[in-house]
Amino acid sequence: MKSSLATVVFLAAYAVNADSRVEKRDAALTDADILNFALTLEHLEATFYSEGLQKYDQNTFTNAGFSTATRAAIQKISDDEASHVSFLTSALQAAGATPVQACKYTFPYTDVKSFLAVSQILEGVGVSAYLGAAASIQNPGYLTAAASILTVEARHNAYVRFVNGDSPFPAAFDTPVGPRGVVTLATPFFSSCPNGSAPGLQGFPAVNITGKITPGSTLSISAANATGATTCAFLSGLNTTTSSYSNGQCQVPSDGKVGNGQIYVFLTNGPNVTDATTVAGPGIMETETPGSMQPIGGGGMNSTTGPNGAADRATSGATSIRGASMILASFSAAVASYIFM
Repeated sequence: MKSSLATVVFLAAYAVNADSRVEKRDAALTDADILNFALTLEHLEATFYSEGLQKYDQNTFTNAGFSTATRAAIQKISDDEASHVSFLTSALQAAGATPVQACKYTFPYTDVKSFLAVSQILEGVGVSAYLGAAASIQNPGYLTAAASILTVEARHNAYVRFVNGDSPFPAAFDTPVGPRGVVTLATPFFSSCPNGSAPGLQGFPAVNITGKITPGSTLSISAANATGATTCAFLSGLNTTTSSYSNGQCQVPSDGKVGNGQIYVFLTNGPNVTDATTVAGPGIMETETPGSMQPIGGGGMNSTTGPNGAADRATSGATSIRGASMILASFSAAVASYIFM
């Protein structure tokens, strides 16, 4: 895509000057590396939706309380992810680089509701991954293309959040997460990869979080290796706020900077979140109040009450999201030592 996008220029400039959660460009990290990193995530998402839709037909969606329009929309998301794979593959080939191939994955869902819960987490991570990589992209054309994909991923995330009973736009700003943090979150899904098709980045030790993420509440956070961790860092939108980490616990800050939506929690050895200061994480927590968002403007495809009608928000919701987050946390802890080579 060769069209200019003024907003992308602003975002790129902002990312360079934003807080230190996003590391400066690694001298060894090329634009091709970043595009292959994006392709790795798109392969994961494309396979996730393809396998899920093969497993759960319309009758299964209906029996779970979801309308025909819901599955049709998820199919459209699946098609979009496949298009992203094709586009990034072609872009890498045109640049003379070797595109990564799809890996084999294991996804922690057992029914339609948990499938949609994991979808919400994946789409949120996808948005954060593109934002976190934006500052490192040097070629303006690639930056514009990545931004074009990012906005679509954000729409996917908004739709699935609404289906699950959460606000489609819980905060004024989305949250950038650097590549190694994203690898930490993606690692649990990978079973095996063809030679050369896993990202050349190592994730951090996974964290397991228990407790409610409300202002002033106490969280218990464990990791396979938390040696040296002194701080819990909460990434929410463009804010990073911290509290002391001691005896496996920390308090959720009450400064108002931990907003609604998908929150990322790191263990660090200092007040900033960089690759150098990160000890473990991130973990994911959802802070949105379930069922708080009502249908907007007449809804989606073939629906008069919302993307899939009120039944979806009543029968799905944040309980499934929190359950999926816990599944991912425990799953991640079990494979924390996995290293992408």
